[in-house]
Amino acid sequence: MKHADFTLTDDLIYLNHAAVAPWPKRTAAAVIAFAEQNSRYGSHFYLDWIKKEAELRQQLKVLINAPSVDDIALVKNTSEALSFVAYGLPWQEGDNIVSSNEEFPSNRLAWQSLANQGVEFRQADLSSSKTPEEALFALVDSHTRLLTISSIQFASGLRLDLERIGAFCKKYGILFCIDAIQSLGAVQFDVQAYNADFVMADGHKWMFGPEGLGLFYAKPEARDKLKLTQYGWHMMKDTHNYENLPWEVHPGARRFECGSSNTLGIHALSASLSLLLEVGMEIIESRVIERSDYLKAVISANQQLILLSNQKSQLKSGIVIFKHKSIANEILYQHLQQNGVVCAMRGGGIRFSPHFYNSLAEIERAVVLAAELDL
Repeated sequence: MKHADFTLTDDLIYLNHAAVAPWPKRTAAAVIAFAEQNSRYGSHFYLDWIKKEAELRQQLKVLINAPSVDDIALVKNTSEALSFVAYGLPWQEGDNIVSSNEEFPSNRLAWQSLANQGVEFRQADLSSSKTPEEALFALVDSHTRLLTISSIQFASGLRLDLERIGAFCKKYGILFCIDAIQSLGAVQFDVQAYNADFVMADGHKWMFGPEGLGLFYAKPEARDKLKLTQYGWHMMKDTHNYENLPWEVHPGARRFECGSSNTLGIHALSASLSLLLEVGMEIIESRVIERSDYLKAVISANQQLILLSNQKSQLKSGIVIFKHKSIANEILYQHLQQNGVVCAMRGGGIRFSPHFYNSLAEIERAVVLAAELDL
């Protein structure tokens, strides 16, 4: 039985929320309504669009427990926000950045590109110590300026103890940057509890939003350390005073928004977040973890499949990785796709990433489809 908020075709089992998620019905309706309004009235209702933008900032504030909407910028994607930090901080030759060897390219390339400034990018093997957090801490020294990590690793589903890392960074005066794209919309998230300086995420994964719109949280003291690398009318303090001479930079995180807003994306993401906040992130997280636990149990009980996900970690995510005992990943992936199971190849196997609305019955059916392949 399909969830009332989703209209996925009956022949699909959608287990790919760690990549690109489907839109809820209300999100599709919001986009259609906006398009129809624009085609009939143009920008006549522009003031309503500004109100919707303000509403989205408030929703994001609640989602991540930010102190203020002024701490949140609306950005194109995670990579853009990471670049704001990488090219905003005043680096000195000999500085280093600590991260892991499991990061998605977005959280590597921006930092590695600083090598020509004499900045070293250190990648911890998260399995090399008793805990992944200790593996990160082991690479820190007196020249470490920033620690940057994905809250949940995209290819393994490993979830980091962000509160512990944040406390460590605060103790030693190190900036703490979190790529939260695999957390927001799936599990509860609290920038204040984590002592996070910078947090960024796209909206198109667990948040059910469109591609091309994300958030960038910057703590006031931390954002004041960043020099601006883009300029335009939208980052002025008095945004709609077009004769603003001389002008001032916006005091909040909106200083990182140099041009016109992604108005269509804002309407879509706001509608998607309304569903998440309506259900409640505590309930959503419990359902996501319940489904990933069920997946692990069903996979472990199947003689044809091998569970690759770490079951020892106390912190759990919605990402589950497995492989077939005798079938190559590429063949298994094609088999699943052809039979309506939307998934991905990651972490040396097949990645299933169910959301709160997936039924246990369809999850079990997807595992049966994976195990039944026999060449």
